Amino acid sequence: MSKAAVAGSESAGGARHLRRAVGFWGLMFLSLGSIIGSGWLLGALTTAVIAGPASLLSWVLAAAMLAVLALAHAELGATYPIAGGTARFPFFAFGPLTGFTAGWMSWLRSVLISPIEVEATLSYLDRIGWIHDRVDLLNPNGTLTTPGLVIGTVFMMLFTVINVLGVRLMSGINSVTAVFKTAVPLLTVIVLMTLSFHASNFTAGGGFAPHGTHGVFAALPAGVVFALLGFEQAIQLAGEARNPQRDISRAVVVAMAVGTALYLLLQIAFIAALDPAVLTRSWDNPVGAGNFGPYATLATAVGAGWLATILYIDAVISPAGTGLVYMAGAARLSYAMGRERVLPRPLTQVGRSRVPVVSTLLAFVVGELAFLPFPSWQALVGLVTSAAAIMYAFAPVSLHALRVRDGARHRPYRLPAGSVMAPLGFVFANLIFYWSGYEADWKLGIAALLGFVFLALTRLGTPAAERGVLRARNALWVWPWLIGMILIARFGRYGGTEALPDWWDLAIVIVFSLAIHYTAVRLAMPPEAVDAAVQHEEEGESVPGASSSSGGASGGATG
Repeated sequence: MSKAAVAGSESAGGARHLRRAVGFWGLMFLSLGSIIGSGWLLGALTTAVIAGPASLLSWVLAAAMLAVLALAHAELGATYPIAGGTARFPFFAFGPLTGFTAGWMSWLRSVLISPIEVEATLSYLDRIGWIHDRVDLLNPNGTLTTPGLVIGTVFMMLFTVINVLGVRLMSGINSVTAVFKTAVPLLTVIVLMTLSFHASNFTAGGGFAPHGTHGVFAALPAGVVFALLGFEQAIQLAGEARNPQRDISRAVVVAMAVGTALYLLLQIAFIAALDPAVLTRSWDNPVGAGNFGPYATLATAVGAGWLATILYIDAVISPAGTGLVYMAGAARLSYAMGRERVLPRPLTQVGRSRVPVVSTLLAFVVGELAFLPFPSWQALVGLVTSAAAIMYAFAPVSLHALRVRDGARHRPYRLPAGSVMAPLGFVFANLIFYWSGYEADWKLGIAALLGFVFLALTRLGTPAAERGVLRARNALWVWPWLIGMILIARFGRYGGTEALPDWWDLAIVIVFSLAIHYTAVRLAMPPEAVDAAVQHEEEGESVPGASSSSGGASGGATG
């Protein structure tokens, strides 16, 4: 392969590829910058209200579950370094129909993150007195006012322009903001723990777990899982990594470790800094009714007004940086589905800066529309967490299937005890989906149906000779899985009828998940079909070493 092709120049045939310009630090900061967004600013208060001090267990549980999923993504991303990986991995294992389902869930979740982060920024800014006195950004019910919508649109346009100008610029800006976004939470932890640490708070207001295990589980979709999402962004942009086989797995693991440690310290600092007097009865109102800036409020209360000022600045930088990266991720996902011909071909159009321009513009338009039906941060978090759970679930089952069907391929990183961890990861993802609640789950089911309408329209508009085979047989497990999980949620204890007894509901999710997982692995495409799909995509994306790394049925070199 020529150096020009790897660098992202036009190929001999005139095809324009993505530019491979991002190194390890850029990839790591893409994932870390996505993890540290509005979740750290807004998650601690929400989870403390739901679970009290036991919210610490929620963070540990979420971190452990997502770590398994992150490691599964790390192996897949290093082995198949293609843009929009979360849509591509199921495509390699099960064909276009399954790949589209995974890609649609991934895209839907990613494209909503940018407006969520903008909402978080505006919600925080609206709490600053001198801003609120001059202009109202939010209505009392949390919806955007006209000025709020205008400012939100400006943010979305800024994300779009930076992304269109090139991945190197976007990655550089994100790396700078990610350093700041990491430093401010660390500073907050140090200041709060130094000036105000009340150990008694960890047993106040009804004890360590005032709402029992139900509170611990319910806190997961209320902000904990959402805060830790984003590790896969390095994988979404793998098509633009300089050395993907070496750097992707390391970037994902490092970002996840740093993000987890930071969020756990923040929750400890938040609980310890609260005024013990407000916790004598319950955790219903620990820092004031309607307060949307808990750390800034606490900083002011302990006499660190200067920290509150820094936090308000970070309230713009942290969510904005995350929104910028997620727009890039959403664009790569629609680009990937365009290459698979399950969404319109124009989405694969790459501009002079070697980025998917049309896909980026689509992310902007859909993000703008999201401001209208979903007007508040909290209103979107449940739906996004539910979509993320489905997106993440496709990774471990695809990993297991690809190890069976494409086992000869060189794997720069291998998930330890993969035959155990892969089904465990699938179970974890389904539990997160269940805990997200029936209200979010059934809406996601409707969104999935809408996606298949777009798939059908795309197929109708594609010449018959170019449509390809959907491989419906290999996807037979997908709809029974999704429908089954929604039905369990309907009768479950998180927004459902509560017909399922406590703990039995979790047992049902686990057993059902394992049955689906092993059924899916058996339904995976044959080795020769997997190898053909991988080779076709690698050649189209100028993957470094692609010509010598293919394995599978052909038994190629291990790269």
